[in-house]
Amino acid sequence: MTYCLGIKLKEGLVAIADTRLTSGTETTTGKKLFVIQKGRHSMFIMTSGLRSVRDKALTYFREVIEESDAKHNKMYKAVNAFAQQLRRVALEDRAALEASGLRFNLNAIVGGQLEDDEEHKLFMLYPEGNWVEIGEGAPFVIIGNSGYGKPILDRTITPETPLKIALKTGFLSFDSTRVSANDVEFPIDVILYKKGSYQFVEHRFQKEDVANISENWGKALRENIRNMPEDWMNTMLDKMEHSNATSY
Repeated sequence: MTYCLGIKLKEGLVAIADTRLTSGTETTTGKKLFVIQKGRHSMFIMTSGLRSVRDKALTYFREVIEESDAKHNKMYKAVNAFAQQLRRVALEDRAALEASGLRFNLNAIVGGQLEDDEEHKLFMLYPEGNWVEIGEGAPFVIIGNSGYGKPILDRTITPETPLKIALKTGFLSFDSTRVSANDVEFPIDVILYKKGSYQFVEHRFQKEDVANISENWGKALRENIRNMPEDWMNTMLDKMEHSNATSY
């Protein structure tokens, strides 16, 4: 499985991807965050799904970009181009994969800003090649193992959230997933993009880099639960005590 998170804010973009690769009972580390950085073309792709499908689609897409980069002056055009290559791989490999019991299941998060985009963009791309743009109504998207890390994002992230706070929240979302799922793990690759800069800042965090953050978060969460108001529980607790008293 995978954990990839993309967040679109008024200030810019945040992208976080884990690196755990699972094949049967074996686990390895591999990059799931592909970056194109060339002049006023800044674009990233994160993927979840079969590695062979991802590698082939990205290889085809690299060729398209190298041969006709000037045509892709807006993000939606680049997303369409990647979708075309994904459909190409589907035509070539889907039948054989499904005959072997494997699903053609590549999902992708694509983000960035190209020279004629008025602002930075974020897209969710489905295995069929169709896509949706991530906007103010729902400013983030997760692919892969999404259940454990989504609640904290729902409670915290809005388009006005500062990049720094979004990065903190994104890490806690990943960490919640890592604690609950054995197929998501460090290291994590992180990208920050400030609007209009046409320049990504990319960094890989190892587990030891943020171990204290994870520990402090767990401790603070336990303390907050202990310190929660309990008035709302009194009626039920009284019933329990009364029931215990009358059962003898």
